[in-house]
This record gives sequence, structure tokens and C-alpha cells, in this order.
Amino acid sequence: MSGFIATGNTDEPFVITNDGFWPDIDVVHLRESIRLDGSITDARIEVVTVNALIQVNGELAGVKLKHVADGYSTLVAVPAPKIKGESNFIHLYRRSIYCSVGAELAERYRSYDTSVEGNKNADELTPSVDEYRRDARFAIRDLLGVGHSTVELI
Repeated sequence: MSGFIATGNTDEPFVITNDGFWPDIDVVHLRESIRLDGSITDARIEVVTVNALIQVNGELAGVKLKHVADGYSTLVAVPAPKIKGESNFIHLYRRSIYCSVGAELAERYRSYDTSVEGNKNADELTPSVDEYRRDARFAIRDLLGVGHSTVELI
């Protein structure tokens, strides 16, 4: 048996086009940000990322409508404080997408390797799935302008 392991990604630019208001997603940056290795193919990442875009964009539809009604055609145009030369809104949006992608991929980890070692690794990833979901939820709630907790008196 050889030590060669085929990888599913390249370092070539790979951008998933969004709807025009929300920013496009650079998959190379996504891979680096959430430390995805080469065992996850670009095709798989594309499917999961498109799903994340659909879900997050749906949750943020009201935010988009408000900004468009205020005369802003893109999220980049909406006035906001900047970090590293980019709007806080862009950072939060990316975080919501990246963490949604990370959560779904971590949940599906068993499908990559169903060996005993793969199951052990999947069990170890369970907390990170919850953490990814929490971080995505926090980013979405920040974009919605609401708190991180919802409390009701019953």
C-alpha cells in the first residue's frame, strides 16, 4: 500500500456567487478559516455552502429588505465599523456561512470514514458541531440586531 492520499481540493480560486446583495463566498478562504483538509472535495463543499447560503439568506431576508429600502444595494455599501478594512457586517455574514458549513460537514464526518477510527473522530467532533451552530447563530443574531438569548416567561 502506498502512502499517497488523494486530496479533493486545490488552491485555485473557487468562488460561489451569491445573490448580489450578500457577498460571494471564496471557498479557498473558507477552507483555510475552518481548517478543512483535502479529504473534503470542492464539490462537497460547494453543495454544503450553497445550502448554508440558502438557509442564512432566508433568515436574513428581512435585514436585506430593510437595507435595500434604505438605498443600499449590497451589504458592503451599508455603513458599519470596519476591521481589517472590511465591514463588521461582512465579517459576521462570513462567520454565519463558514460556521454553518463547518457544522454540516462535521455532522457528516462519519460518511467520510466509517472505520472505528472514523467513528471515534466523529464522536470527538460532536462538541464542535454544537459550537459551530452556536457561532453561526450568534453571527446571524448580530446581523439581525437582536441578543444572543431568547427568554420567555412561562
